[in-house]
Amino acid sequence: MSEKEKDQAQASVLTTSMEGVEVVSKEEIEKILKKVDKEASARKLTGIPHWIVYVIGVSWSIFQVYTAAFGLFPAQLQRSIHLAYAFVLTYLLFPARASDESNRLSWYNWALAIFAAYIGLYMAMNYIRIMEAGGDYSRMDYIAAGFGILLTLEAARRVVGLPIVSLSAFFLIYAYFGPYFPGFMAHRGYSLERIASHMYLTTEGILGIPLGVAATFIYLFILFGSFREKSGLGQLFIDIANAIAGWASGGPAKMAIVTSALEGTVSGSSVANTVESGSLTIPMMKRLGYRPEFAAAVEASSSTGGQIMPPIMGAAAFIMAEFLNVPYLDIAKAAAIPACLYFFGVFMEVHFEAKRCNLRGLSRDELPRFADVMKERGHLFVPLFAIIIFLSIGFTPLYAALMGLVTCIIAGALKKATRMSPRQIADGFELGARNAVGVALACASAGIIIGAITLTGLGLKLGNGLVELAGGNLLLTLVFTMITSLILGMGVPTTANYIITSTIAAPALIQLGVHPLAAHMFVFYFGIVADITPPVALAAYAGAGIAKSNPFWTGVTSTKLAIGAFLTPYIFVYNTSMLWIDTTWYAIIQTLITSCAGMTAIGAAMIGYFVAPMNWIERILFIAGGIMLVHPGTVTDFAGLGLLAACVANQYRKKRAGAVSTATTADA
Repeated sequence: MSEKEKDQAQASVLTTSMEGVEVVSKEEIEKILKKVDKEASARKLTGIPHWIVYVIGVSWSIFQVYTAAFGLFPAQLQRSIHLAYAFVLTYLLFPARASDESNRLSWYNWALAIFAAYIGLYMAMNYIRIMEAGGDYSRMDYIAAGFGILLTLEAARRVVGLPIVSLSAFFLIYAYFGPYFPGFMAHRGYSLERIASHMYLTTEGILGIPLGVAATFIYLFILFGSFREKSGLGQLFIDIANAIAGWASGGPAKMAIVTSALEGTVSGSSVANTVESGSLTIPMMKRLGYRPEFAAAVEASSSTGGQIMPPIMGAAAFIMAEFLNVPYLDIAKAAAIPACLYFFGVFMEVHFEAKRCNLRGLSRDELPRFADVMKERGHLFVPLFAIIIFLSIGFTPLYAALMGLVTCIIAGALKKATRMSPRQIADGFELGARNAVGVALACASAGIIIGAITLTGLGLKLGNGLVELAGGNLLLTLVFTMITSLILGMGVPTTANYIITSTIAAPALIQLGVHPLAAHMFVFYFGIVADITPPVALAAYAGAGIAKSNPFWTGVTSTKLAIGAFLTPYIFVYNTSMLWIDTTWYAIIQTLITSCAGMTAIGAAMIGYFVAPMNWIERILFIAGGIMLVHPGTVTDFAGLGLLAACVANQYRKKRAGAVSTATTADA
């Protein structure tokens, strides 16, 4: 262990070696990750191959930082180079079969990586000629484009998974066999040359907007996240969460929520968040008395919410800004109230579960003091404030991320315990490159789907078909869109999910009069909560692996905890004031207060406890009153308050009756 790591370990008062807490080993965490996340199956190279990959990763990060600081290359050049790096790292690090645990590279691995680098760089090497050709491509251009598509699909299969590859392959088949498809899906069909060139030699397919966003500010934010890990900011989040909530009823569970909310400002992976903070919080929750399924569900639902937590949300949020052609700050601002409601709802359900089961928090002697934590490592928050400030005063997300990265290194250097050595900075560059591979390939694969949709005009047809299927009814269209997003989320990452649904389903919602931002936020939210929605709930499965709980019931419990994420999107579609659209400060404050009251009521109903146990009638009434309060509007607010006032009064009556009964029994 390095001196810096020793200092950090000593600085943290709360550790996993605490008596009564079952420590989750690094090996166990790696096994769990391999089951739910293909990116965790990368080879662990040693010797010269390790250093070659290390240098490639560092050089990729240096390229991204250089272009961010001194100016981006033309779109096709920037994206082509970005894709080439992703290709090389994929074919060197990820085996063709998940069962292949060999950490040695054969000659054909090197040959494939070199060939992939050439195909990835083909556009960059022939940029001027291809631009001047005006669509009159050479035979070699078509061949390179064909190989580019195949290499993209294979790389995505290795890193992202088979579902998105199958979906991309279907759309390629659709583009070629268009005349043979039934009904409104039929089209005249396109030649292999036209499909290949459209997908790889233009900015409509693989080198389209999604990869363009990944090749610019998404990479910088991923790199910032890797430096967060190296600087110790993640441990700071855990210690602050302990100081704030560790002593309260159900303290470790509330600590998990606060930690995940803080982690969400710099990480866009629900699975990574679950494993990173869950390795500590889940055993602590079990020690306190929470059921394993509930403990795992708290961490999974909280970590999943990290992707909707401003100021830095998941990668899909940056793509949304590009699709809507609005500043990223507008996206973050729109997500603020829904994100607060999400975490507040989870927090209240944890609180009511703790009260129902009479679970106490940790002793203050076991917890760090907030003042001490901030004094020792509070300076690590400076990079986050820097990003927020630069975004607020109008700088692009790319520049804000660059300044956050620079500030992270400078802030860490202020104290010896958090100072990064040149080697640790290089390690951060290499880790950022590894973490960016999956996003790059997900965006490239989704680009194939978008390319097929734009080539064939399928987007408009599907949008019209969705509206017709719902009979022009907005609520039914929203339900169908939600189901589509959840099903896609079972097999494709959030980023690709959003790209697909925003191309297919969001236009249908806009056609029915939904505000474009609300329509895109709707599909964005349901793409995220797919990570905790059974039967395939990757974040819940990761939490279940740590808690040793039933994965399915962990997913069901996660869905209950995240009920706010299922209700809120419907509400902001019908009333956009929750997204800060055409509203006032007074309306925002009213919305925030009443919505929090509503989420409290809904959370109590989900647990079946407020100050006393509830029957089913009370649960239904609490949910009804809660929904009225969450729905923005003065009439619904008063109606919800009236209904809940009666319900709360009845709860206190039952509590007093229970107390009297207990006292009478004791006297007898």
